[in-house]
Amino acid sequence: MDAKTISNGILRALATILGIALLLYFLYEIQAIIAYIVIAVVISLIGRPIVRFLRKKCKFNDNLAVVTTMLIMIVFIVGLLSLFIPLIIEQGKNLSLLNIDNLKTSLQDVYRELSDYFSVSRYKVEQSIEESLEKSEFISNLDLSAIPNMFKYIVGGIGSVSVALFTIIFISFFFLKDARLFQNGLLTFVPPQNEQSVINSLESIKNLLSRYFIGLLLQIAILFIIYTAVLIIFGIDDAIVIAFLCALLNLVPYIGPLIGAVLMVSLTMSSNMGTDFSTVILPKAIYVLIGFIFGQLIDNFFSQPLIFSNSVKSHPLEIFLVIVISGMVFGVFGMVLAVPTYTAIKVVLKEFLSENKIVKKLTRNL
Repeated sequence: MDAKTISNGILRALATILGIALLLYFLYEIQAIIAYIVIAVVISLIGRPIVRFLRKKCKFNDNLAVVTTMLIMIVFIVGLLSLFIPLIIEQGKNLSLLNIDNLKTSLQDVYRELSDYFSVSRYKVEQSIEESLEKSEFISNLDLSAIPNMFKYIVGGIGSVSVALFTIIFISFFFLKDARLFQNGLLTFVPPQNEQSVINSLESIKNLLSRYFIGLLLQIAILFIIYTAVLIIFGIDDAIVIAFLCALLNLVPYIGPLIGAVLMVSLTMSSNMGTDFSTVILPKAIYVLIGFIFGQLIDNFFSQPLIFSNSVKSHPLEIFLVIVISGMVFGVFGMVLAVPTYTAIKVVLKEFLSENKIVKKLTRNL
């Protein structure tokens, strides 16, 4: 091997590394567009059964079916925005006028009521919780002035969200109108001999994920109804909004329900601030928590098994391990995408490595 061959090899390697680096940098710069496309794909998968229904049952032509489906989704999104935006703006106005000193005093009062109710002083503890808090000056050091600023940022971001929604809706429309648009774009990078296998894989992935995302919508709807009923029964303000947020948090496996429970109980207690702690605040918080747990039991023993068995064709233990591993490696975002990504990988493995013993066992239900 002469020096010229070696130098050419080094130059090619450097050019390859540079090309990969530029590609990664380009993908990083357009990450928002990539996110919009991914969301549009999800929306198109959810809307796909609606388009099929309108075409077959209602005899709509392709354009009318797609336009009707998009209108249904837009009405749904506008309904959500009309529900949340006024609430955020109103809370932002209220919090901008918030007396931080009075809020700190209220928090200290709530803590004292907690201490009195549970009789912390009865236990012979070396140092009480109250003394610890006073020494650490936890309450007094809380930067509660950040709360109004947070709502100002939320309101300021509404314009950016509007642009994102328009972009996602525009892309989703064409994905629904031409179901093979995404497929044809992907096939551009696939060797001709593998095109049919890729087409088969994409079709299976579309069917499975469509059922999966529709199942998730059903899951959220069931939890929303349960949470709303619980909150309305106990007279909690903004019950619909709180219920929807807590149901939506359930999309984040394992962590989401915990955050939802804390959020629901906290908002229940704050909505009754000023009333007697032992006879009003605590009982209501306990009853709401029981209702939340009831909703989670329905979800864990009915909704989730139904979704996983009928959509992604995976065992619940298998899904649990996939979600935990994804969470450890990629964090919360990985937990959310774990199930659809794992399902897509299984479909591809079945198509290209169907004779492998391990693949056969993993994909026997697909």
